[in-house]
Amino acid sequence: MSVMAGFIPAIHVGVRVTSSSAIGTTWMPGTSPGMTKKKMASDSLPLAGIWVAEFGHTILGPSCGMILADLGAEVIKVEPPEGDRTRRLKGFGTGYFGFFNRNKRSLALDLKSPAGKAAALRLIKRADVVIENFAPGTMGRLGLDYAAAAAANPKLIYCSLKGFLPGPYEQRAALDEVVQMMSGLAYMTGPTGRPLRAGASVVDIMGGTFGALAIVTALRQRDHDGRGRLVEASLFESAAFLMGQHLAYAALSDKPVPPMPERVSAWAIYDPFETKDGEKLFIGITSDQQWERFCRAFGRSDLAADESLHTNNQRIAARPRLMPALAELFKRLPLAEAERLAAEADISYARVARPEDLFDDPHLNASGGFLHTTLPGGVRTKLPQLPLRIADMPRNLRREPPETGEHSREILAALGYANHEIDQLLKVPT
Repeated sequence: MSVMAGFIPAIHVGVRVTSSSAIGTTWMPGTSPGMTKKKMASDSLPLAGIWVAEFGHTILGPSCGMILADLGAEVIKVEPPEGDRTRRLKGFGTGYFGFFNRNKRSLALDLKSPAGKAAALRLIKRADVVIENFAPGTMGRLGLDYAAAAAANPKLIYCSLKGFLPGPYEQRAALDEVVQMMSGLAYMTGPTGRPLRAGASVVDIMGGTFGALAIVTALRQRDHDGRGRLVEASLFESAAFLMGQHLAYAALSDKPVPPMPERVSAWAIYDPFETKDGEKLFIGITSDQQWERFCRAFGRSDLAADESLHTNNQRIAARPRLMPALAELFKRLPLAEAERLAAEADISYARVARPEDLFDDPHLNASGGFLHTTLPGGVRTKLPQLPLRIADMPRNLRREPPETGEHSREILAALGYANHEIDQLLKVPT
């Protein structure tokens, strides 16, 4: 990918925006019953009326599309006739498709065929946004890269999500775990000599989030100047952004940055403790006032009276003798009682949970933090909402994760195809 003319400085690390000087026509939805805007709650969503063609797979592209879809955009997921390969992943990939593809429609096209490419270009011509996260050069070989898309629709916002922004690495293949290793994130997560990736696809999701932010920003710019733009976000630069605090630390220190398990914490008590029933409770005490409340609530007036423990820095110095005493204290308390006392002391605490424990989390359930979802295959569950609220914005599931090509016919009709043309394109016997 070459540096394009008209480069606009990045608005965030890992995001790049390039503008197009030509002006085109904004697409209004077609008249097909399945595609017309409905007078329903979704009309009041912030991105209602924005049409997005998502050429994405796995997590990076689909997470970007999901964010836009949850905010009201009409996201059309373009996938091959056999379906996005993510649908068939096992192991840790089992949940990818069901989580990252809600609120979308599915259009199944063979992009390598002339008819499929023509349909994709017709969609692009009428879209506001394109998202793609294929390997470098793939969209060009398909004839669907930014140059071709902008020629078809000069007002288009084209979001290219890659492993790396333009530079020496741009042709390298990348994965979430690869850039965690490259950026120092894996080094910071595991102990010395044992780099460890984070336990979720944090960089893929971060890259998708930056992509969505770049798209919304470019749409705002288009409101002012009427121009389409190329926007770019990437895995490596997103991971580097996550490392910013550690880079600042390195610049201020004369020693190598230690991995998190071996760090000298800024706080004396910032640790998990085992409770009487074998569970673990994390306790964070970040002020001297919290220390006083902790000692009072947990009945340790002796620790409160110890002048060598009055300040946080004193407690850091005293950790060799303080931590065994606290470990013994928590070992005598059941988890529920330790949580009650921590809440009474008004300090930060958290039981060490497993992912499936979130299904029963009282806060998420009471605050509307879940969307009830039917996964492909018919499994009913509930999955996390976007972690944000906008006043008066509905937070409902509008569409379940789609079956492969579930909406192909209605989308193609909205693009102006006649029924017999749709039959031929979808290879439906007549």
